Amino acid sequence: GKKKIIAETGAGQHGVAIATAAAYFGMECDVYMGEVDIEKQHPNVIRMKMLGANVVPVTKGLKTLKEACDAAFEAYLREYKDAIYCIGTAAGPHPFPKMVRDFQSIIGIEAREQFLDMTGIMPDAVTACVGGGSNSLGMFTPFLADPVEIYGVEPLGRGSNVGDHAATMAYGTKGIIHGYTSYVLQDENGEPLPVYSIASGLDYPGVGPEHAHLRDLGRIHYETVSDEEAMEAFFLLSRYEGIIPAIESAHAVAYAIRYAKEHKSGSILACLSGRGDKDIDYVYENYGCGEKFKLDYDI
Repeated sequence: GKKKIIAETGAGQHGVAIATAAAYFGMECDVYMGEVDIEKQHPNVIRMKMLGANVVPVTKGLKTLKEACDAAFEAYLREYKDAIYCIGTAAGPHPFPKMVRDFQSIIGIEAREQFLDMTGIMPDAVTACVGGGSNSLGMFTPFLADPVEIYGVEPLGRGSNVGDHAATMAYGTKGIIHGYTSYVLQDENGEPLPVYSIASGLDYPGVGPEHAHLRDLGRIHYETVSDEEAMEAFFLLSRYEGIIPAIESAHAVAYAIRYAKEHKSGSILACLSGRGDKDIDYVYENYGCGEKFKLDYDI
C-alpha cells in the first residue's frame, strides 16, 4: 500500500537503482543526496532525474553520505504511513542490515559459483570495499563457511588525521549511529566525527553491525587504502582490462594488487561494486587521464 520510496545515496548507484524500480512500478521516489556528492556524481544525478526521481539536496554538515542518511531517516519518520525507506547499505536498525545483506548476497552467490566453474578451486582471498558495507557483505557472506581469507577495504583518504579518512574499523570505537550499535568514528561525547573519502560511497563514519561482529570474531580482516593507491588502481584496471571501475571499487582493486605483490601466487576474487562512468568527470578534472601514475609495471 505504500505510494513512495525514500532512499539515500552517496555515489548515486543505489539512487539510480531505486529510481529505476520506482519508475517501473509507477511510484514516487525521493532520493536524499549530499550537495557535495551531487556535484561529484553528476552523471548519476542526471540518470535519477531522467528516471523521474526527486533528488533532494542535503545541505547540513559535511553535505555527504552521513547527512543524506540523516535526512532520509527523518523523512521516513514523517512519511512512514505512505512511504517505505529503502536503505542503500547494510546499516541502520533491524531489519535493514539483514535485508540489505540478503539482497546483496546475490553478488557473492553468483561470484562463488562462477569462480568454481572457471577455475575448479576456491579463491585464496576475497576482497571488497567497505563504507557502510553493503556490496562487501553481499560478496563475503556466501564465503564465510569456506577456507578463504576475506578482506574488507576501507578508505584511508588523505591520511590518519581526523577528517582525512573514513576508516571506521581502523580508528573507530564502539558506539551508536543511525539506530544501530557498531564501530563509529566518534568524539568523546559519542558524536560522529567528520570523515572524508575520494569515493562518495565510502565517506561514512560508521560501518554495518554485522561487519563489526565479523571483525570481532576474527573472520574478516579489515585493511585501508589511500586515495592515491585507489586512483592508481583505477587507471591500472582501466588500462589493463578495459574496465573503468567506480572509485569505491578501485579501493578493493588496490588491495588486491597489494595482496598479489605480497603473496606472489594464489588467486584473488575482487568485488567491483560499480562502474566508473559516474566518476569520469571528477577524475578527469582532478587526475587527468592518469599521467601522474606509473602504469607500465608488471602486476
